[in-house]
Amino acid sequence: MRQVIAIGGGGFGRTQESHLIEQYILDQSIREKPNICFIPTATGDLDPYVVNFYTVFSKLNCNPSHISFFKRTIDLEEHILNQDVIFVGGGNTKSMLAVWKDWGLDLILKKAYDQGTVMSGVSAGAICWFEQGLTDSWASELKMMPCMNFISGNCAPHYDEEPQRRPATKKLLQDNAISFMYGIEGGAALHFINEQPEKTVRFQKNKHSYNVTLKDSTVSEKPYPIKELEQ
Repeated sequence: MRQVIAIGGGGFGRTQESHLIEQYILDQSIREKPNICFIPTATGDLDPYVVNFYTVFSKLNCNPSHISFFKRTIDLEEHILNQDVIFVGGGNTKSMLAVWKDWGLDLILKKAYDQGTVMSGVSAGAICWFEQGLTDSWASELKMMPCMNFISGNCAPHYDEEPQRRPATKKLLQDNAISFMYGIEGGAALHFINEQPEKTVRFQKNKHSYNVTLKDSTVSEKPYPIKELEQ
């Protein structure tokens, strides 16, 4: 079984008090104490972000590790293929994917994904798994960019958190640049199984993810079924 859990915003990067979505991700592994690897490339391997990861996951039943590209880099294939879960952090998607491609990590991640490693992440770490993503990697404007294409289609994280996300999605639909968008709000994740969207996993109240389309010049946001995570 192939799985991607794409988080629209939130999680350990913002708060280390609640572990709802983190525990849910670990629970998708078949291993009782899974190996999980954090990849913080999109922030340039920002040290406080890595510390936040260990602060949260060291309290959970797992074996946490991380990969750095801006210090000495370990054997990527050996490490990644020994993981049960991958978590990709947020930041600059374009720069992250450029680094990954140069190191061949994109191909290694695809191999792991096909072998059943659970793929997950937030923001840049959410959109990287899709055919295309709506990113703020450029300071001037939101842009669509090609990603790794594990899942066909387009993804917009922070769908309710950043006011320009909905208008940008509407314009892309009106211009026929895309036929639909996965819009994922902060505090929610969209869980894919075998490349198909199964459900919204909600770890904050009143949060959703949507299949966003254009019908008769009107934006339609069809919410996915919800699994509510509670303390």
